[in-house]
Amino acid sequence: MEYLFFAQSQPQPVSPFGALLPLIIIFFIFYFLLILPQQRKQKAHKKMLDELKRGDKVITVGGLIGEVSKIKDNIVTIKFSENVEIDFVKNAISRVIKEK
Repeated sequence: MEYLFFAQSQPQPVSPFGALLPLIIIFFIFYFLLILPQQRKQKAHKKMLDELKRGDKVITVGGLIGEVSKIKDNIVTIKFSENVEIDFVKNAISRVIKEK
């Protein structure tokens, strides 16, 4: 009788796949909810910077609004008023304002 009691209380071995399954599920959740949308946003921002042209109204990361007056390689010159032009790195441009 005691032998049956001990034989039944033995725990079942856990498969390695069963132990890793929760981690795999968490990875896919993070990938689809965090990583993939961030990659899409970066791709859209890069496309916007590549399509930047003279005359576009832009907003910088610092919140300044101006018009692109010159683009040379990675440097963009933005005109804020009649006598104020400042050079920015392209990555400092947050977005392009679409005129309606």
